Amino acid sequence: MKRINEENMDFGCNFDNTYINLPKSFYFEQDPVPVRSPRLIVLNKSLAKSLGLNVSVLESDQGAKIFAGNSLLKGSSPIAQAYAGHQFGHFTMLGDGRAILLGEHIASSGERFDIQLKGSGRTKFSRGGDGRAARGPMLREYIISEAMHSLGIPTTRSLAVVTTGEKVYRESALDGAILTRIASSHIRVGTFQYAAVFTSKEDLKALADYTIERHYPEISKDPDKYILFLRKVVEKQASLISKWQLIGFIHGVMNTDNMTISGETIDYGPCAFMDTYRRSTVFSSIDTNGRYAYGNQPKIGIWNLSRFAETLLPLIHDNKEKAVELATKEVSEFSNIYQELWLNGMRKKLGLFSKEESDRDLINELLAIMEESKADYTNTFRSLTLDVLKGMDIFETAEFTKWYDKWTKRLSNQEKTKDQINELMRSNNPAVIPRNHRVEQALESAEGGNLALMDKLLQVLENPYQYSKDQEEYSKLPPETQVPYQTFCGT
Repeated sequence: MKRINEENMDFGCNFDNTYINLPKSFYFEQDPVPVRSPRLIVLNKSLAKSLGLNVSVLESDQGAKIFAGNSLLKGSSPIAQAYAGHQFGHFTMLGDGRAILLGEHIASSGERFDIQLKGSGRTKFSRGGDGRAARGPMLREYIISEAMHSLGIPTTRSLAVVTTGEKVYRESALDGAILTRIASSHIRVGTFQYAAVFTSKEDLKALADYTIERHYPEISKDPDKYILFLRKVVEKQASLISKWQLIGFIHGVMNTDNMTISGETIDYGPCAFMDTYRRSTVFSSIDTNGRYAYGNQPKIGIWNLSRFAETLLPLIHDNKEKAVELATKEVSEFSNIYQELWLNGMRKKLGLFSKEESDRDLINELLAIMEESKADYTNTFRSLTLDVLKGMDIFETAEFTKWYDKWTKRLSNQEKTKDQINELMRSNNPAVIPRNHRVEQALESAEGGNLALMDKLLQVLENPYQYSKDQEEYSKLPPETQVPYQTFCGT
């Protein structure tokens, strides 16, 4: 295969590509497809610096060519990864249909990160698609993934977005763009489903051993490492989804190919943050039955992990019944782990340092009042943190007044000062989130070539727990409308 020219400039990349040592069935060697006229429109300088990359070179014309796939970084080994997955409950063969993994960069910290181009052209797995992406969805992923990082939620991150000088055709002609995504890896539950269905037991074992060594090396020598591997992934996902719920984040498309083995949030297509608290909230235009609604996310986590556990059965035990018994026990622990993490997280949001049996009832009572009053999720906790109870209908209800008295009495049972309680609440209740209407405003302006609104939004979201003057304006709710907010996949 004819290769794209490699850049010899010092970009600061330190590649050590290990995924290509797996059996060939797990990937297809594939260069990105060059574009007409690449132009860098946003570079995550702080992320680049933390990775040990050369910012000044990345900002150059040569950097734009790298981010577009027109040139290759020296030492990269571009591949499209194979994986399968359950999409809305239906199993299908997938793979990187519009993404190329350039390679694995070892950062100055010693950590390993995938560098991937998203929207980089057709691959073996494109299934009739054009392999491209539009500017709006790529900028949306940039905004949301960086906001998630600042909120303290494990996530893939966005290094850069370039425009391509070409159009992509969806319902209309849109400006093309490519996102450079950074992840601790792109290994998914769907990767293991692919291995279990389409490869041999030996290949499945090779993938499991590789993933354990990469993400959970502390168990790599244990004779029971495969059941411990399942346990680790269950714990990671319970932690991740509890953080989503605590912050009011709705992923929108929790297919098994969108659940990473590392425990990072991945793929920000139809995601959104909840305004009005309602467990049945769905934003995604394609989730017509509410499979991935806010309140369903923990249940879907269990469902996805059950599919992951099924792939490991041949490795867990030679006796299938015994393997099922062991795997079922591990997956069933998700609920206990999740509930404990969520409950402790809610305690922190309410300034509770200690634990009391009545805490769950206190929390659920507040959530019920919020749902009945159609209260904003983030701003309810923001108001409690600031102890400024005005501007929302919930605070005028008798139910809330009664609950507030219970809560303040519960706070007084702690041997903590008001300042300590307030500090705990401030560090767990963001003053600002990427409000859906603010994101849309920024994207609409960016589509017109003006990135000022996006830059300002990113700046405000960089320290969401700061409670600064700048953030007050961005905490305001969107104007009332009869048309419910809706998100789209972007593919």
